[in-house]
Amino acid sequence: MRAIHEAAQAVGQPYEIVVANDASTDATAEIARENGARVVSVNHRQIAATRNSGARVALGERFFFVDADTTIDARAVTAALRQMDRGTVGGGGPVWLGKGEAVPLYIRLISGFQVVLAIAGRFTGGAFLFCTREAFQATGGFNERMFWGEEADFILKLKREGRFVVLWNPVLTSGRRFRTTHGSQVLALCAKTIFSPRKFFMQRSSVEKIWYDSNRERDDVMPNSVTARISNGIALVVILVMLTGPLWDLVPWSMTPWGTWMGTVRFVIAMFLCHLGLLFWPIGLILLVNVLKQKRWTGLVHSGVWIALCVWQGWGCVLGVILGWERVGRWLLG
Repeated sequence: MRAIHEAAQAVGQPYEIVVANDASTDATAEIARENGARVVSVNHRQIAATRNSGARVALGERFFFVDADTTIDARAVTAALRQMDRGTVGGGGPVWLGKGEAVPLYIRLISGFQVVLAIAGRFTGGAFLFCTREAFQATGGFNERMFWGEEADFILKLKREGRFVVLWNPVLTSGRRFRTTHGSQVLALCAKTIFSPRKFFMQRSSVEKIWYDSNRERDDVMPNSVTARISNGIALVVILVMLTGPLWDLVPWSMTPWGTWMGTVRFVIAMFLCHLGLLFWPIGLILLVNVLKQKRWTGLVHSGVWIALCVWQGWGCVLGVILGWERVGRWLLG
């Protein structure tokens, strides 16, 4: 709350703070009012509906959506307002975990890598988003049928209305959700995305343990059990493989022949990445549906490029999976 006040006052424009209080059982509403916020009490227990409830009562022409565990600053707000002055309909900022945040190492790697991806791909999460009132109303806001990934759907809709930007100014967010989440849970979420994407996004039970349940008394403590360390270690290996896997393309297969330990390691990594790369197909399908609703030719070009990339990578992964399992079959049959 103090960070929002300081950022807004530094900009020097009139502002209001609306806190959408979604059935909290602590002192959220009281603290918000003491800090000059208008409190909207709801009982959705759903992120999308709660954000929409706050936006519906907002009086301004420009909306900023800030998660309760995210800290913004004047640079981010100034940059966002400057973009909207230039006609941008909306945007967001990449998030960064503070140095003092105790999180598993694999989360720290993901945090750093996603900043680059957010800026390069012009896509970000929901911790810090902004848009004009006109654009929000034109899109219908966040999709209240979704329990996770609603910000991605909202961003796609904003991009159909006009220019969407990702700022170069990261904002700080909390690692509390990931601090108490085992690596196995994160990997399980990824598997659900592949095998049942609709259920994953549309059913609360699929993401409840990570995204909705919270043990605030233990939020600041990172589990140190053997199970947690093994689980986080596996997740770290998986992330390292994903980040370094493409480097194998620079090494000729003749240097890692089949039958050697290096060749076996490379084959296992390649098979894992090819199976993971099948995700390019549902991503491409989502982008294709978005193209059919696109209103701007620049949006068509941008989406077309990403669809082509998804098809190219997805088809390569399909061939890799087929050839890989064919080789495994020959090996098993002697």
